[in-house]
Amino acid sequence: MKRIIISFITVFLCVAAWGQAQLNTKSVKISDFTQKTTKVVLTGNDFFDSSLKEEVTAVWHISPYEFCTLEEFGALKTDDRFYFLLTTKGKFKNEKEAGLQFFTLVKGGAAAEKGINKMLEIVSLPFAAAEEPCGREHVFLRAFLNIIQNFTLDAMEKDTNAYGGLGLYNIDIFKTENMGIVFSKDDLSDEITQELKDKHFDKDILVIDENYADTFMTDGQEGILVSYVVAPTTPGPGAFCYKMLIDSGSHRLYYFKKHRLTKNQGPGFLPEDIKVITLQRKKAGE
Repeated sequence: MKRIIISFITVFLCVAAWGQAQLNTKSVKISDFTQKTTKVVLTGNDFFDSSLKEEVTAVWHISPYEFCTLEEFGALKTDDRFYFLLTTKGKFKNEKEAGLQFFTLVKGGAAAEKGINKMLEIVSLPFAAAEEPCGREHVFLRAFLNIIQNFTLDAMEKDTNAYGGLGLYNIDIFKTENMGIVFSKDDLSDEITQELKDKHFDKDILVIDENYADTFMTDGQEGILVSYVVAPTTPGPGAFCYKMLIDSGSHRLYYFKKHRLTKNQGPGFLPEDIKVITLQRKKAGE
């Protein structure tokens, strides 16, 4: 009988501990997101802030929101009644200077006293070079905001999403065999040869000038994926390049990959990216 009681207590303690662990998971910590106000932190750049205000007003729908200045963010960042969407500059290991800008969505709290990187992060999306951004970020700004919202809702649903990051959407690339793909020619690395294009691209994959490619995003036709690449203006040791394919109508993210930039491997979609992206299309056409 004593052994049974001990066993029961042991099981009870394990269940209690498991329940406590569940309470500490990321999806639980951000479960209040839709009920709390998201403070959209303006950068101080009037041109960019004007676009940001316009697009947030047009598409932000998953929580109440307010705009605030960097100074107000500094005063409010420790308050867990708020979430914050702000632009940050990211520096990877071995990089001397930050090479990329990110949209970062974080939860306010006491940890903010130790820096933004200590705050609870929901998602961080690279969107432009830290120095001399190319300007395409304005065309894709609405899409970025929707990607962030979609991911936040998915992260609230379960922890595998919350901890998986934006790469969790890559599995969906295998469902795109009937969709068009538009690559800006500047988004393809130097390793993408004509021979590789002939082998892997079908009639519904276009490689065109950047301005023309961006019109597909502006037109907003669903079922067409448009390429977007983020890389430092002058890559140094340790720098990374990010590659995305985004549905121009739904703004759903279908491909999100990064690779390290080296002397032999420059920015843009690599042959291995193209092989993955077109794999299901080849099967569908065989």
